[in-house]
Amino acid sequence: MELRFTEEEVAFRQEVRAFIRENLPAKTRERLRLGYPPTKQDVVTWQRILNRKGWATYKWPQEYGGQTWSPTMRMIFQDENMLAHAPEVNSFNITMIGPVLIQFGTPEQKERFIAPTANLDIWWCQGFSEPGSGSDLASLKTSAVRDGDDYVVNGQKIWTSTAQVADKILLLARTTPLESVRKKTEGLSLFYTTLDRSKVEVRRIEKMGRKAVDSNQVFFDGLEIPIEDRIGEEGRGFEYILHGMNPERILIAAEAVGVGLAALARATSYAKERRVFGRPIGQNQGIQHPLAENWMELEAARLMTMNAAWLYDRGENAGAAANAAKYLAGEAGFKACTQAVMTHGGMGYAKEYHVERYLRESMIPRIAPISPQLVLCYIAERVLGLPKSY
Repeated sequence: MELRFTEEEVAFRQEVRAFIRENLPAKTRERLRLGYPPTKQDVVTWQRILNRKGWATYKWPQEYGGQTWSPTMRMIFQDENMLAHAPEVNSFNITMIGPVLIQFGTPEQKERFIAPTANLDIWWCQGFSEPGSGSDLASLKTSAVRDGDDYVVNGQKIWTSTAQVADKILLLARTTPLESVRKKTEGLSLFYTTLDRSKVEVRRIEKMGRKAVDSNQVFFDGLEIPIEDRIGEEGRGFEYILHGMNPERILIAAEAVGVGLAALARATSYAKERRVFGRPIGQNQGIQHPLAENWMELEAARLMTMNAAWLYDRGENAGAAANAAKYLAGEAGFKACTQAVMTHGGMGYAKEYHVERYLRESMIPRIAPISPQLVLCYIAERVLGLPKSY
């Protein structure tokens, strides 16, 4: 694979940067800069601006509004979005809902859901994790019991993003009791259905960062789902969501690199300007060396992320590379954001210089969608052939 930016890719970065600078609404940019969430209308407006360029769903096939971008161009696009603090409205569209519907939905479901979801005429959320089954997702307890042509859902989800405003939910629920299956990954079904507020309670989770996206606990009490809202075959839902997990890890890795580079840029600029004892602090090796190390680690993580994207796009097994990219980028991004605060000294703790916000935001790529420890377990088991430890 080519590890240098081509002239086309350099020009594309300039195009993306200029487009975001000229089109991202000023009010939205300011709210995100200050750490406040944009309104639903802000996000809808930005998504539709991207849609006019065909950029909101760039990872989808062309017939569904996708782009014929190289993996490197996709990385560039994600980098620039993170560097510009654009709203995180298209992340799951391109990594989870689109591929799942395109791969496993019926023609009727594709007609009914794909274009409205991409255009944000439908606003959706993802209901996977539960209080007792985050990393151990197959142990989830939310049940969907068949009742004629409907399923009746009872249970609870947690860390459900955008549930405050969502019209639909991509829901993973157990349709066969755990005690009745050979493996706990069996008997789980996937639904894309209306979030009926009369049967669903949504409670916001206040959190330290990621202010642009609400996170929630969701409680289901007799939610009825028509059978035509089930994606694919009953009991194969876990298999279907795996289709979106590798690109999700690749996207999170790109976000981690982007926020790390943004923090590094601010730290470097401050190190050039801040003078102590008659000289810029960036002249001191105690400042230079950690920042240089951050750059090397971020670039290495970027290359692993590009490699994972390249493998995924070629239809090859990208599991190890996607997990490794998520791990390396998460650690490198967090380390760069921490060093940016330290480089600013006391002012790194002040909101005025923004690096404290980068540090808060860098925690998500370390924690989600899988912990660093489980990535290490995956590599140990799947790559090194060591016995499973959990």
